[in-house]
Amino acid sequence: MQTNSSRLGTLGILWILYGVLCAVKAAWIVIDGATLTLMWGALLNRVANPFFWMSMFHFAMLAAVILAVITAIFSILAGIALMQGGPSGRMLALVASFLGLITGPLGIALGVFTIVIVLPRSSNQTRTEFGSAA
Repeated sequence: MQTNSSRLGTLGILWILYGVLCAVKAAWIVIDGATLTLMWGALLNRVANPFFWMSMFHFAMLAAVILAVITAIFSILAGIALMQGGPSGRMLALVASFLGLITGPLGIALGVFTIVIVLPRSSNQTRTEFGSAA
């Protein structure tokens, strides 16, 4: 069975990899922004007020890039802190987990696993007590 420090080290490596993946995702959106805009614009021939929808698309694309960059930063910081075993590792891991929950399937899986591992032991005991009571 793994010790808690080796489990947190493995979790740190996974968060660093996820942070790199989010940075690549943000770069891909920026690099292929013109193609994405052209493809979205091809769908706007028959809608009312296409300029509004194109503006909303640009806003959504900018928001996706910002979210991916913020998630990448927090994920890499959380991974480094978890690997070093610092006191801020748990808090950064929780922030990265909640950001991961809104960024896609891999972030959901890693975020839920991190929340289960990183939560304080007292809440874990409460959860098992409620489970045995049911």
